[in-house]
Amino acid sequence: MSDGVTAEDQAPGRPGAGANLAGAMSDAAAKRPRSRDIRPLGRLGPFVAAHKAEALPALLFLILSTASSLSITFAFRYLIDDGFISGTDAKLNEMFLLLGSVAVVLALASSLRYFFVTRLGERIVADLRQALYSHILTLDPAFFMHTRTGEVLSRLTTDITIVENLLASSASIALRNSLMMIGAVTVLMVFSPKLTLYVLVLGVLVIVPMFVVGRQVRKRSIAAQDKFAEAIGYAGESLDALDTVQAFGREKSAADRFVGAVEIAFRTSVKRITARAMMTALVMALISGGIATVLWLGAYAVRSHEMTVGELLQFAMLSVMAAGAIGALGEVWGEVQKASGAMARISELMEARPTIAAPAHPIPLPTPALGEIAFEAVTFAYPGRDDAPALRSFSMHVRPGETVALVGPSGAGKSTVLRLLLRFYDPQSGSVRIDDVDLKDADPKEVRARCALVAQDASLFSGPAIDNIRFGREEATEAEIREAANQAEAEGFLNALPEGFQTKIGEKAKTLSGGQRQRLAIARALVRNAPILLLDEATSALDAENERLVQNALARAMTGRTTVVIAHRLATVLKADRIVVMDEGRVVEQGTHHELSAKGGLYAKLARLQFAGEPA
Repeated sequence: MSDGVTAEDQAPGRPGAGANLAGAMSDAAAKRPRSRDIRPLGRLGPFVAAHKAEALPALLFLILSTASSLSITFAFRYLIDDGFISGTDAKLNEMFLLLGSVAVVLALASSLRYFFVTRLGERIVADLRQALYSHILTLDPAFFMHTRTGEVLSRLTTDITIVENLLASSASIALRNSLMMIGAVTVLMVFSPKLTLYVLVLGVLVIVPMFVVGRQVRKRSIAAQDKFAEAIGYAGESLDALDTVQAFGREKSAADRFVGAVEIAFRTSVKRITARAMMTALVMALISGGIATVLWLGAYAVRSHEMTVGELLQFAMLSVMAAGAIGALGEVWGEVQKASGAMARISELMEARPTIAAPAHPIPLPTPALGEIAFEAVTFAYPGRDDAPALRSFSMHVRPGETVALVGPSGAGKSTVLRLLLRFYDPQSGSVRIDDVDLKDADPKEVRARCALVAQDASLFSGPAIDNIRFGREEATEAEIREAANQAEAEGFLNALPEGFQTKIGEKAKTLSGGQRQRLAIARALVRNAPILLLDEATSALDAENERLVQNALARAMTGRTTVVIAHRLATVLKADRIVVMDEGRVVEQGTHHELSAKGGLYAKLARLQFAGEPA
């Protein structure tokens, strides 16, 4: 961005604009309320449908494992009645063999159920994560003016992780226990409708306190997350500004503040644990008392020969299975609600549409490219700033191969010109043209393919230096990358790195100096081989030696290309073919350095301040 750009000239909230993403993500992740409306989970339908073949074995082994669990109760029933009580040794061995066979089938079915259900869940989540990230990359800067980057990343990580927990774990538990409950109650009804009624009453007695106390547990859990999020948020701020913390000797106060926040979060968590422990004790007491009651009634049924001992044992096992399934479903329901809330937030992001998109029938830019640029009576205001246009009836024509410098005070609209050229935004009136094609009628990808950008604070990535240069053009060969680095005055310092071009340059290229980062960015622009070069304060804040090297690199980069230069230091644009002076979004002067200096206008005033230090 231009040095000293004001609010009118800078679009805030774009990706990468926030330094403290850790705090933003923690704040977003902390508040994850559950949604009673589970309809948002239906939006996972297309992702599930895309893997029908993988869903079939998951469903098959889910049913088989449930059936095997129910069959175990029959095996124990026959073992007691036919093996122990009235059977021979051969019959006893046969019953144990039956029990062992069912157990083996149950073990295999359960393991295969876990594998296929979990694998399907992970596959769906992987597709969801890929689809969401790909969609985020299509959103334009206008979207990020109203949505924090940290919130977007939180939805990509925290919310998808919540959905992943549901699909990879909770969904399997819910489906298995749903089938288990239905199967167990069905078999119980066949044996004794009267005792089954007691079991159903027991289920209600278990569920009610789980929901009542569980609501309190959830409230305390959210409170604990909020407190911990505050601690993490402050920790993120402190770590982002660690040099400032250390420079002012505030390590202890920062640590004390974090410790205090963690202690508050701990005490809140203890309250949650206490409520959870009370709920567990209550549920266990109800289940134990209920089972004891059912067994007591069943014992009288055995004494009156209404059922056998084996049937009583089977009934008790099925009752435990049914009660356990109901309890598990109660636990999972909270996860389902939480995942529904997460999916609603993910869907909001998936449904966001960029305001800048290719028209239904885009006009292709002519080939070969000329690099001609034209702004015709352009008026543009950033979203939400209609009362403060960044450009006002702005007109400018740049001939193919011409170098034009944009100068003017902060807030004049210089960086906005580049944003419109890259079609990050469309003007409210007027037109922006490249090679006589209105950018509104063109595909934004094709427009951007005609441009190469070197910004004041070039965004570089933590991978190898060679990959940062190749980012300009993915299909570039190593020879082309090295040639671009040579032209950008970067080959020397890159070869001197421990692993040469393959050296990882670290987060935000912090291992490189400012001049080295700029030369690497110029190499990236050169390898792009685009006909239009956009330079946004490319030499700002560099020392004299680095500025000389970068200027040499830029001189080579500008050869044979149409170049638009934004500069605060007028010394860097003295050789421009034409200088366009901007003020309050308008062109107020244009010409060469000598022509503008002789006019005595705004440029002459800026030149006197920079070159002679004379008072305005």
